[in-house]
Amino acid sequence: MDRREFLRIAGASGGLAAAGTTGLLAACHTNGAGFVRSDGSVNGWLYRPTTASPNSLTLTAHQATVEIAPGVHSPVLTWGTGPIGPTIEARTGQRATITMRNELTEPTIAHWHGLRPPEAADGHPRLAVGSGQSYEYDFEIEERAGLYWYHSHAHNRTAPQVYLGLAGLFIIRDDAEDALSLPNDRRELSLVLQDKRQDSSGKLVYDPFGPQLMEGFLADTPFVNGIRFPRVEVDSALYRIRVLSASNARIFRVGLSNGSPLVLIGVDGGLLDIPAQLRHIDIGTGERADLLVDFSGLPAGTIVRLQSQEFPSPTRAMGMMMGGGRQGMGGAALPQGSQMDLLEFIVSREVRESRQIPKTLVPLVRLDRAEASRERVFRFNSMMMSHTVNSRSFDMSRVDERVPFGATEVWRFVNDSPFPHPIHMHAVHFQVLTRTGGRGEVFAWERGWKDTVLVFPGEEVEVIACFDRHRGMFLLHCHNLEHEDAGMMMNFVIE
Repeated sequence: MDRREFLRIAGASGGLAAAGTTGLLAACHTNGAGFVRSDGSVNGWLYRPTTASPNSLTLTAHQATVEIAPGVHSPVLTWGTGPIGPTIEARTGQRATITMRNELTEPTIAHWHGLRPPEAADGHPRLAVGSGQSYEYDFEIEERAGLYWYHSHAHNRTAPQVYLGLAGLFIIRDDAEDALSLPNDRRELSLVLQDKRQDSSGKLVYDPFGPQLMEGFLADTPFVNGIRFPRVEVDSALYRIRVLSASNARIFRVGLSNGSPLVLIGVDGGLLDIPAQLRHIDIGTGERADLLVDFSGLPAGTIVRLQSQEFPSPTRAMGMMMGGGRQGMGGAALPQGSQMDLLEFIVSREVRESRQIPKTLVPLVRLDRAEASRERVFRFNSMMMSHTVNSRSFDMSRVDERVPFGATEVWRFVNDSPFPHPIHMHAVHFQVLTRTGGRGEVFAWERGWKDTVLVFPGEEVEVIACFDRHRGMFLLHCHNLEHEDAGMMMNFVIE
C-alpha cells in the first residue's frame, strides 16, 4: 500500500480494519457521561494505560477501533488495547527482552526513545519488519530513573504511525529516586500530549499536504493519552505529573490555568539536581518534563486546566508566506503558539497531609567542554519541499559522521530554516552548553541530561556528549515527524 492510499484510508475515510472495539472511557471511570463544553463536545476521563514489565514482553502492532471521546470511536494503530501502548515500568539494571510483532499492513519498528541500547535494539528504520514478522529486543536498561518512551521509527511512516497511536511510555525507577519519597501511585500521572484532527464523524484524520509537509502537521484539538481533552480527578494534595510531547510538530508551552507554579524536578534523562519553580515550560516533540503540582488547599469541585499557553510563533517569514499552520484539508488548524486547553484536573476530595517538596534531588555530573576532543557543526534547513541536515537528505545506509568510541564531543546545531526543529540524538544523553541567536539562553528545562533540544529559526545550540555506551550506527534527526520522514535525518557511527 503506497503513501497516498494509506493516508486516504487512515484519514478522511477512517477505514482501517477494526480489530475490536474497546470501551475505554467507560472502563476508566464510571461517574457521569462527561462535561459538555461550549462547542458541544463532551470530554471524558483520562485514559490510564495498562502497565507491563519489559521482561518477556510481547508488543503487537495492530489496527483497532477504540473510543477516543464519549461515544466517539476511531480507527487507530496501537501496541495495546487502547489509543496508546501499555506503559512499560522497569528499574535501572533490569534486562529488557521484548518481542515486537507486526500485524499491520506495512513495515514498522519500535525505537526506545531516550534509552541507549546496542545498535541492534535501537530501532533504526533499516531494521523495520514487514507485515506478519517479528523483531526481538534484548538489552540491559542502563538509564537513570525518568520518563522515556517508545514509538514507531519506520522509514517515511513515522508521522502517520505515531499520530495514529504507535507510541507508549517507558518509566524507569531507581534507588536514588526512591529515597526522595516523591508522590506515587494515585498521585503520579503520566501524560502524552498530542494535537489531532477529526472528521465530521469523529474519526481521526491525518492527511497533510503542501505547507503542512513543510511546517509539520498542526491540528486543532488536544489529545492526552489518546483521549480528546480529558479530565481527571485529583485530591487536594501534591502530585507528580510527568509530561511527554508526542505531537507531530506542535510545541507545547505547558502551564496551569490558575497561574500556580510548576515545580520542575526532571527532564529527558531523569531528575535534576535541584527543583526549579516556573510559570511555564516549553517542550517540543520528543521532550519530557517531570513536574510537581500542588493542589493543596483547593476546595472540592475546583477545576484547574493544564494548558498550552499562547506564545509568539517561531515560524519565520518564509514559512508564514507558505501558509504554514493556517489551513489544513478538512478544516482550519491552530497555528503554532496558539492557546490550547489540554486536560482538566477536578479536585474531588479534600485531604490534609504535609508533603514537602525536596530542596535537593539527585547530583548531576557535569561534562567539561575542555575535555571535548572535537566540535562538529550540523545545519538544519527546510526549503523547496525538502528537509536536510548539512544539505543532505537521509540515506538509510550512508554513514555521515564517524565518532571514536569513548570520545567527548561538542555538537553545534544551526537552524538555517524558517521552522523550529526539535533535534534528537540516539545512543547518548547530552548537556546543553549554549544557545546563541533567537531566544539566546539555556532554559531551566534544558539544564539536566537531555536527548532532544528545541532549536528555533536563527538559533545555534551547542551540546556536549560522551559517546561511551555502545559502538554501532545511530541517528541524529529532527523530531518534527514530517521533517524526519522527509529526510531531516543522518547516520553516525560510533567506532
